[in-house]
Amino acid sequence: MMIFTSLLLLLATSAHGQTVYDAAHNVTPIIGTWSSGSQNVVTGSGFATPSQEAFTYPKTTGMSYSFTTDGYYEIARYRMTSNGTVPTCITGVMNWSHGTYVLASNGSIVMTPFGDGYQQIQDPCAAISNFIENYNYTEIYILWNIYQDPVKGYTLQLYQYDGTPLPPQYLVSTSPNMLPTQALRNVTKTTTSTTVQNAAVLNANAGERRWEAASVTGLLTVISGLGLASLLL
Repeated sequence: MMIFTSLLLLLATSAHGQTVYDAAHNVTPIIGTWSSGSQNVVTGSGFATPSQEAFTYPKTTGMSYSFTTDGYYEIARYRMTSNGTVPTCITGVMNWSHGTYVLASNGSIVMTPFGDGYQQIQDPCAAISNFIENYNYTEIYILWNIYQDPVKGYTLQLYQYDGTPLPPQYLVSTSPNMLPTQALRNVTKTTTSTTVQNAAVLNANAGERRWEAASVTGLLTVISGLGLASLLL
């Protein structure tokens, strides 16, 4: 995995040149916990329980990133995707991962997982409506910056591999709210190269799923309290 991470850093540096991390680029350090939207999604024990491959569903969708001073990160994401053909078929995804990060001199961030990440996918219209699978991708964000929002305060902006910005995240705490910075569950690893929407990545252990007979009560409870227009970030 180190070879792939080094390659990603090299490619990013070649493509985007050098960035100086000065006050004009980042008005406050990236260290701490950040959260988008209404800030109901926050990293740490209130979101994921890796030892049980479980999640605690937030009141609304969103994402949260945390960073430590010594190079560790954690990501918590909850999203819903509507179906234009069948509006009642709304897919919910709870996603968690953590690992180590590097702030490259070209302005990118490379995040390499420990290999114990996972996600739960719920789709009431699918043949199998609820399952959990491994999620372990080395993600690269080509640009990032922090600015001062007049209402929300310090705001973190991350940009995906194609330059598309993620939803802005607002500083929740200058002290990172995270689970222990080590592997928290046992995973059988295989290595497969792939690409996902939010980064050029290496998939550390693809294809392993655990099918569940559990209902989609958590998803439907959240849907019932939201209008369709507010389901997506």
